[in-house]
Amino acid sequence: MSVKQISVFLENKPGMLNQLTAELAKSGVNMRALSLAETKDFGIARIIADDTLGAMNALKEAGFVASLTPVLAFEIPNEAGGLNKLLGIITDANVNVEYMYSCLSPHGNSEAVMIFRVANTQESESALQARGLWSLTQEEI
Repeated sequence: MSVKQISVFLENKPGMLNQLTAELAKSGVNMRALSLAETKDFGIARIIADDTLGAMNALKEAGFVASLTPVLAFEIPNEAGGLNKLLGIITDANVNVEYMYSCLSPHGNSEAVMIFRVANTQESESALQARGLWSLTQEEI
């Protein structure tokens, strides 16, 4: 099952990231994962939150431009080659990874969670499940 990622467009100027996190904190939203990419003029914050709807409402009320994107999340073992094994399965399923980032496992162990944006989330997830790979749910993250 896919996970809902919040993508927020930010002006590339001092204090914007602080303003974003302040709005989430004020609304009681906890970020489970965060990725930040930038260009000269703007950045994109990608967030997995414990309360997606609450986060979207808080950000939009504060004037941020935000959208939801389905992503896939997989837990990988903390060992040499752990990510490579996962990417091998993804490659065998002919799934193209557009981008990925990581966060800590919600289980309190030493494993990581890799978050993947793929072109066709449902089709990719079906192909990966056929190879024994099950994505984490929104609740599990």
